[in-house]
Amino acid sequence: MRVGKLLGALGNLKQIAEGIANNVFKKEDVEDIAAKRWEICLKCPSLDRVGVKCAMPGTQPCCAACGCSMGLKLRALSSNCPNGHWDSVLTVEQENDLKKSIYPHLNTDVKEPTEEERKSKKSECNTCKEKARQRTVQRLKTRNYERGKLKDE
Repeated sequence: MRVGKLLGALGNLKQIAEGIANNVFKKEDVEDIAAKRWEICLKCPSLDRVGVKCAMPGTQPCCAACGCSMGLKLRALSSNCPNGHWDSVLTVEQENDLKKSIYPHLNTDVKEPTEEERKSKKSECNTCKEKARQRTVQRLKTRNYERGKLKDE
C-alpha cells in the first residue's frame, strides 16, 4: 500500500529536498556518489523500474523497499539504502550544515544519539510508524466512507 510509503516520505522531506537540489544543481562529486550507488541498486531485487512500488506514481525507477525515486534518493547524500547496501556519506556536522543552508530560519541541529537512544528508537520507531499508518488508513477510510467511495480492500 502506498499510504505507508507516503507517510515514510513525510519524515524524509529534508532528504527529498536535498535530492531535488542535487538533481537540479549537479555537482561532480555528488554525481560520482550517485553513479556508484546506482551500480549497486542495479543488482538489487528491490529496484522497481516500472513504478509499481513507488510512493509517487510516475517517479520510477524507484526503490520497492521505501518507495523513493532513485533519481532523488541516489543524490541525497544524507540518505541511506533501506536494505543496507549503501550508507549516507554525511557526518552529523555536515548534515547540520546542510540543513542550516536549506532551512536557515529553523534550528535544525542534530546531535549524535547515544547507544541507549539508538536502541530505544529502533523499538519505538516501528511501533510509532505502525500506529501512524493505522491512524492514516482509518482517516482515509472514514473520509472515503463519508464521500461514498468506500471499497472493499
